[in-house]
Amino acid sequence: MTRIKTAIIGAAGYTGGELLRLLVHHPACELIYVHSNSQKGKKVSEVHPDLIGDCELVFTDEVQTEGIEAVFLGLPHGQTKGFLERHSFSPGTVLIDLSTDFRDESNGFVYGLPEVNAEKIKSAKRIANPGCFATGIQLALLPAIAKGWVKDTIQISGVTGSTGAGKKLAETSHFSYRSSNISVYKLFTHQHLKEINQTFSQLDSDFSSEILFVPYRGNFPRGIWITAYFPFGGTQEEAVAAYKEFYQDAAFTHVSDQDIDMKQAVNTNKCILHVQKEAGQLVIYSAIDNLLKGASGQAVQNYNLAFGLEERMGLNLKSIGF
Repeated sequence: MTRIKTAIIGAAGYTGGELLRLLVHHPACELIYVHSNSQKGKKVSEVHPDLIGDCELVFTDEVQTEGIEAVFLGLPHGQTKGFLERHSFSPGTVLIDLSTDFRDESNGFVYGLPEVNAEKIKSAKRIANPGCFATGIQLALLPAIAKGWVKDTIQISGVTGSTGAGKKLAETSHFSYRSSNISVYKLFTHQHLKEINQTFSQLDSDFSSEILFVPYRGNFPRGIWITAYFPFGGTQEEAVAAYKEFYQDAAFTHVSDQDIDMKQAVNTNKCILHVQKEAGQLVIYSAIDNLLKGASGQAVQNYNLAFGLEERMGLNLKSIGF
């Protein structure tokens, strides 16, 4: 197999580290360089100690553009546009951006949610990876939106692990704050609502329902749990059948007949859903790993699609059972 010459820009943080862990073991990837201004000159295994014996690369602050076939952009939100203005990659180079900068599908980027845009991603050279909460919420609701079932306000609550706040220390992300604690942030105003509304409007041109989303900081490192519900006149059996049909070809999204828990999805690229009707509401539970299906794993899934590889390549990961 001819391996794909690949680079990571911004490889020192949580999502960059997850990308490294996936790509050093990906059979079709040849990792050419890993970029970081803050860690330049250090061995990758010094910054990500679990990669000792797996990666001998050294972080560089130089950007090589020639001969690179794929670039993962793991820069902070708002910095990717400026980076691409300063560094010009070949039009044939596949760029996969994990920031919010191009999720509005500007500058020729395709929104990289495979469950909706797989065919577009297969021919795309510019891919905007979805946000973590956006992924969990959209996968919980896509079948219902496509069916036109949502006519009223959608109520959503979601709790995310501390890795969702990034690697830099902040008051609300360090152990003393998070341990034995839970708190709300960005009530009804979370930045991922913009991309969620964009996708829902593409699936249903008449979609105009208000999304009331309450995001919580969880007291665990990784994972996202979503609970979403809206008034529904059909039966639970009808809803479950529609969800299973919608995701029948999805490589990583699964509808469970049993109650689910978050650990089923942690350390995997899966989204696991459970659907039930209660008190006139259709209730959907959605569980993902915020660093994998919510970030780096989905980015590698898009990489596989863009290069015509088997969609699950390098992503056959096992969940943490206990």
